[in-house]
Amino acid sequence: MDHRDILTRFKNGDLGREQAAALLTGAAPGPAAGNVSLATAGAGPRAAVSQPPPARALTTAPAGGGLPAPVDGYAVTAVHGRFPDADGLDDFWHTAVPGGRDAGRRTECSLGGVDDFDAVFFGLTPEDVALMDPRERILLEVLWQTLETAGCTGARLDTLTAADGEPRAVGVYVAHGPVGRAGAGLPARLSALLDLRGPGHCVGGGEASFLVALHQALSALRAGECGAALVGAADLRLDPSGRHPGRARHPGAGEGAGAVLLRPLAAARAAGDTVHAIVRATAVAHPGRRAQEAAAAGLARRTLAAAGVGEAGVALRETEVTAAATTGGTGAATGLAALVRAVLQLRHGTLLPAPGGSPAVPWERRYDESGRELPRRATVAVRPTTGSAAAHVLLEEPPRRGPGPGPVPAGPATVAAAEELVLLSGPTPEHLAAMARRIADRALPVDGARSGGRDAAPDDRQELPALARELRLGRAVRDCRLAVVVRDTGELAAALRAFAHDPDRVETGGPGEGVRHADLRGARGPGVLSGDLPETRAYLAALWRGRRLDALARLWLAGVDVTAADTAGAAPVLPLPTSALLPRPLRETGRPRTDEPAPS
Repeated sequence: MDHRDILTRFKNGDLGREQAAALLTGAAPGPAAGNVSLATAGAGPRAAVSQPPPARALTTAPAGGGLPAPVDGYAVTAVHGRFPDADGLDDFWHTAVPGGRDAGRRTECSLGGVDDFDAVFFGLTPEDVALMDPRERILLEVLWQTLETAGCTGARLDTLTAADGEPRAVGVYVAHGPVGRAGAGLPARLSALLDLRGPGHCVGGGEASFLVALHQALSALRAGECGAALVGAADLRLDPSGRHPGRARHPGAGEGAGAVLLRPLAAARAAGDTVHAIVRATAVAHPGRRAQEAAAAGLARRTLAAAGVGEAGVALRETEVTAAATTGGTGAATGLAALVRAVLQLRHGTLLPAPGGSPAVPWERRYDESGRELPRRATVAVRPTTGSAAAHVLLEEPPRRGPGPGPVPAGPATVAAAEELVLLSGPTPEHLAAMARRIADRALPVDGARSGGRDAAPDDRQELPALARELRLGRAVRDCRLAVVVRDTGELAAALRAFAHDPDRVETGGPGEGVRHADLRGARGPGVLSGDLPETRAYLAALWRGRRLDALARLWLAGVDVTAADTAGAAPVLPLPTSALLPRPLRETGRPRTDEPAPS
């Protein structure tokens, strides 16, 4: 390709500015390909809106201002969603895939459990809960669960820093139906609960509000105001007071709640985060006096041009129409539902049909003229409505990692399994027991194939250290604590189930044996060690290096946070079950029942 061809393709919008400059100077082009010819054609775009005209290259910064987005984009490191008949992403996928085990099930149009809430887990009083509307309560739950899915409610939070080095710099951006008083303080509430120190904002009203919140979050990340951003949305069909779930629902109405966690892709990969998708570009605008279709087409051009991607490079288009085919009309959570659909199709390599379209089909790979494999890409767009903005987001599948290290070979040096210290905590003894049960049932083997001490399989010996480390670094430290030293996951499962069955009768043998636990809710003062002193951190780090597990367990049960001094180094985040919530029915006023324990 000579210079004339490059300039012609740039003028026509087939190449972005960065790609054209790289080709003219002989530098390696960025990962975003232009509108290249395809050696293998994949499935055509599934669009619910008219196709935009060819993208035009922009000579200005991406929409929204600020510094240009990093070449490799922003990673979605956690995603969580709750929709009618779909509590979680697996359920959502099975309800969306034609012919799937739950396809077409959708017998409900509302979320379950709206009238229940675990105020104690979140440290809220009955008075606090009385001032919250149901959308706030659900948002608080899904935002927490999203952070836990990413392993970011504990010591790992300190590694999320702003440009000036401020730790725990996580932005909180939320969207839900008409805000009023409700929701405006939710970013501050969650930030105070977790000691988050990033910016935040609440976006109210309009089907595009989640995507608008996501656009704002990326602006904060781009400016270095935070090291990660939590973006959530919730919408419920409430009665006119806005305080209770409404019983009358119009046809096609639905409800939904969920969130994503975003951070720069390079930082996410260096930290070992799970990358579900990459956000390459976003655009948000009010339509003015233009027609909806014209406004949507203009945002599509801006988004693709900002990423240097041609229209032919996008095989999937999710909109408010495609989302409604799975969830019904979900109001402020519409953009969330559309994004979840797109992320899951990228993950599974399967294209869902557009409303009234053909069955789901495999998402075929595309290649450029040199035979290089191109990443799958999808757009998520919500058109403007009266008084609301339109938004457009370009997603890309994450780069595939090479094969990881193989299993440790069995041999004389690896037969004996090393001991590991496993720590759990919860706000009450009931929460602690429920969490022990959940870890044993969902994250550990239920048969004896991978348990048994010296006969443990090599993968078992690899799994236990990762699980113990994830519980130490990825989870918040609460007042009711458990410590157990074990040699394999089978031994851990048995110990946790015994504790969950009867915490008061669990065996508490000598050092290193059995489960030990403590309730520190009534403790006063700094305890046996002050965690604010650098000498304390150095002492605890020395205990970890020397694997003084019994000493660390005793300090943990005495009230010392031993997790922050764990200096084992970076390791991939291990997905684990989220904390067990124990919701209680609320009175009509929104207050919890009087027989529940006081918040810690």
